[in-house]
Amino acid sequence: MFAALQDFFSQLITGCKMTLALSCCILPVGLVLGVLGASLELSHWKILRKITLGATIILRGLPELLIIFAIYFGGTLMLSKLFKSYVEIDAFTAGVVALSLIFGAYASQIFRGAFLAIPIGQLEAAKALGYTNIQLFIHILLPQAWRHALPGLSNLWFVSIKDSALVALIGLPELMNKAQIAANTTQQPFTFYIAAAFIYLMLTTVVQIITYYCVKRANHYITSQEETA
Repeated sequence: MFAALQDFFSQLITGCKMTLALSCCILPVGLVLGVLGASLELSHWKILRKITLGATIILRGLPELLIIFAIYFGGTLMLSKLFKSYVEIDAFTAGVVALSLIFGAYASQIFRGAFLAIPIGQLEAAKALGYTNIQLFIHILLPQAWRHALPGLSNLWFVSIKDSALVALIGLPELMNKAQIAANTTQQPFTFYIAAAFIYLMLTTVVQIITYYCVKRANHYITSQEETA
C-alpha cells in the first residue's frame, strides 16, 4: 500500500496544486460577481433587478455538474459557430467560469443581506456629508458588508474546493482525477481515495484557519468597542 502511494505521491501533489489553482481563481471572480449581483438586485432599475434575480435563481437551481457541462460543451459549440472554426474551451477555464458563476450566485444573496443589515441612517448621513455613490459604496457599504458576509463566504469557498472535484469529469487533472487514475492503475482504490480525502481535509482546515483570523480581524473594532463599554 505504502509503496503504491509513494509511486503516485508526486501525481497527487500535482493534482492538489491544480485544485488549489482552480479554487484560488474561483474566489476573486466569484466575489466580484457576488458584489455585482447584490448591487444590481438592490438597484433602482427594475429590469436589472429582474434579470439578476432570474440569473441567480437559475444558477442556484441547477446542479453544479450540469452547469460545468453547459459551459464546457455549450461554450465550445457557441464559440465554434461564432468564429466558424473549431474553438475548444479548456477544462480549467470551463471549471473556473462555471464554479465562479455558481459561487457568485450564492455570494450575491449573502452580500445582499449584508448590505441590508447596514443601518439606513449611516447612508443618509454619508449623503448629507456629500459622499458620492461610489464613495459611499467603497467607504461605508463594502467594509461593513464584508464583516457581515465573511462567515457565509467562507462556507461557499469550502464548497467550491470540494466542487472542484466535479471538473475531473471534463478531464481536468485535479486531485480527484489523479487519485482515480492511481486507483485504477494499482487496483487499490481505498488507498488513494483515503489519501485524496486527507489532502482535501488539510486544504479545508487551512482555509478554516485563514477564515477564522479574517473574521477576527474584521470584528476587531466591534469587539474592542464592546470591551470598552
